[in-house]
Amino acid sequence: MKLKFGYILLILIIGGGFIIAGIINVNYYSDDPDSAHNRSKNNVLDVINPNDVNDALVDSSMQHIRKGHTIKDFSFLNQMGKEVTLADLDGKIYVANFFFTTCGGICPKMSKQLQRVQTEFSDDDNFMILSHTVNPKYDSVPVMFNYAERFEADHDKWWFLTGSKEELYISARQSYMVVPSPDDPHFQHGDESDFIHTENFVLIDPDKRIRGMYDGTNKSEVSEMMRDIYDLKKEYKLN
Repeated sequence: MKLKFGYILLILIIGGGFIIAGIINVNYYSDDPDSAHNRSKNNVLDVINPNDVNDALVDSSMQHIRKGHTIKDFSFLNQMGKEVTLADLDGKIYVANFFFTTCGGICPKMSKQLQRVQTEFSDDDNFMILSHTVNPKYDSVPVMFNYAERFEADHDKWWFLTGSKEELYISARQSYMVVPSPDDPHFQHGDESDFIHTENFVLIDPDKRIRGMYDGTNKSEVSEMMRDIYDLKKEYKLN
């Protein structure tokens, strides 16, 4: 009887060890065991297409697309007054987000997290950050420059982009898929109410494909994004 009890106890101890190991493995990417949400079963970053994203954030003409989505070309001005196009990102990994400078709620939190990302990849010439305004009527080049200075942006690595509101929203909805339609009566664009839906950071690979979407106000998800950037660097053999 004692032998049988000892055998059972040994099985429980070994089984408990596997359970603990499993928990440690699950929690590798962040404090939230479900946060490594951008990976396929073989632990490779997924390619995200319009059909994978909440319809409210995707242009209606694209909601059916299941594969082949890439970022569309654009032309905006950065905080230095320089024209920026998609060609300037050739061969690079980058993170994109949308904000506005007078937002006092989540935008500063997002920008502080992007400061962390900029610091992590400060010496990496193959990585960029693009922060787009959704309120270009106010966010002129000088205003964007001052905001960039506030968050100690490296002007060669972290661009704050402004331009035509129409083009910015086309980019947001047809490329990055992160904001509701400008015609949606439930949202006042360029207002705090937008940002219940636009806290996402979007990770783009050198082939201009979306490889991850993260809550930019969540430190754990941003840490996950940084690990994903390192994995993309390995995938594309970028130093």
